[in-house]
Amino acid sequence: MSSSLILCSTLSKALIKRSLIHSSTQVRQSTSDRFAYVPGGPIYKGTVNDPTTFPPPSKTHSSYDWAFERLVSAALVPMTVAAFAMSGTNYPIFDGILGLSLIIHSHIGFDSSAVNYLHPRKFSVLGPNVKWTLRAATVGTMVGVYQFNTNDIGLTELIAKVWAA
Repeated sequence: MSSSLILCSTLSKALIKRSLIHSSTQVRQSTSDRFAYVPGGPIYKGTVNDPTTFPPPSKTHSSYDWAFERLVSAALVPMTVAAFAMSGTNYPIFDGILGLSLIIHSHIGFDSSAVNYLHPRKFSVLGPNVKWTLRAATVGTMVGVYQFNTNDIGLTELIAKVWAA
């Protein structure tokens, strides 16, 4: 029993001594390389460590866009209440504005998801296809809501009938 303890202690001392010698030679070898050790990790030029280029300023893709999104979102609450307080058939313009605002709000939300999660750099085919599919679906939905509001009962009357059923 005691011989095994002595063997374990001498073996562990030898491993520690060997690892210290090996680590000191690694430090000496790494400082003689072309890529010197930099605290915080190495920084390579021309790879993912390069800073991203900022897009050029645009009024459609900036804080104006974010402010417009917040304005539409905040305006939907009183607009929805007002649309159900007044009949949609008496005020078809108001019904159309509500339908358009809902479509714009939905488009901005889905577009933000596509921009954030389907970036063209990572999804070179799927990202642009989803973006153009969303645009086509938004235009199709606008045409459908316009047809429904002008040729049928309208959006608020439909919701009121579904709610009462």
